[in-house]
Amino acid sequence: MIEIVIPYRTASIGAFDVHRVLPFRKRRSVGPFVFVDDMGPVEIVRDQSLDVLSHPHIGLATVTYLFSGHMTHRDSLGTVQTIAPGDVNWMTAGRGIVHSERVSDAPNEPGDKLIGLQTWVALPESHEEGDPSFAHHGSAELPIFTDEGIKAKIILGSLLGLTSPVATLSNPVYAEYSVASDTELKLPDDVEERGVYILSGSLTSDGQTLDPGNLVVFQNGTEAVISAASDSKFMFIGGDRLEKPRHMWWNFVSTSPELIEKAREDWRRGNFTAIPNETGFVPLPEGNFPKPVAQPF
Repeated sequence: MIEIVIPYRTASIGAFDVHRVLPFRKRRSVGPFVFVDDMGPVEIVRDQSLDVLSHPHIGLATVTYLFSGHMTHRDSLGTVQTIAPGDVNWMTAGRGIVHSERVSDAPNEPGDKLIGLQTWVALPESHEEGDPSFAHHGSAELPIFTDEGIKAKIILGSLLGLTSPVATLSNPVYAEYSVASDTELKLPDDVEERGVYILSGSLTSDGQTLDPGNLVVFQNGTEAVISAASDSKFMFIGGDRLEKPRHMWWNFVSTSPELIEKAREDWRRGNFTAIPNETGFVPLPEGNFPKPVAQPF
């Protein structure tokens, strides 16, 4: 049974506009996922216009997943990693990390388009101030489930009897589904919170037509059945419910407003460890600094 349908809103991340899905005022998370941006399609040009410069994070893990185009990830641990379509990056911010994602120096061909999702997973409170880390897994490492009319690639967590090799925190479940027209499927009911973000095609559930750009969140403990009105692609997003409210401000997520305030001051004062050999950075947002917004429970 559907709890809420969340439409995307257009937001600017400086380098380009994105479709922002989470957080949403009536549903600030699904499982441990507190942030979902849908990027593209944006045509890649040979300049720095699509580069996301150095910026900080605390208290979360970023997950970068591309469908088209390439990016180069750099971080303050010294990591330099090309992200190709179907690969997954899991970057644990912990007490603090800085990273950039550049398109300009990645192996893109003329006319390529950048398409992908950037999501954030809130870390458990016990790991919020842990050591930062980074892990990359190629597309071929991720298990794939197939059944009649259904194909699902398990990006994070365990689903459909398969488990991703990505070591995570907060027990997120994340998968890319392709479903043939006229196929009906029941979403797993052993995942506490479940959402479906529609990429293409058309789905129906509970008598509603569900189009691309919408995140459909299903009620906990209820049966969730969807049908494909046409060949469709969607992302399954969910996992264990957050154990405690999270505060969010800019790129910072924490159970503690004080830690967010400290991170804000540290970035303003230049106290974060810099990315080796990286130039440019995203400045702290100007103006009055609102109190971090807590996720309601």
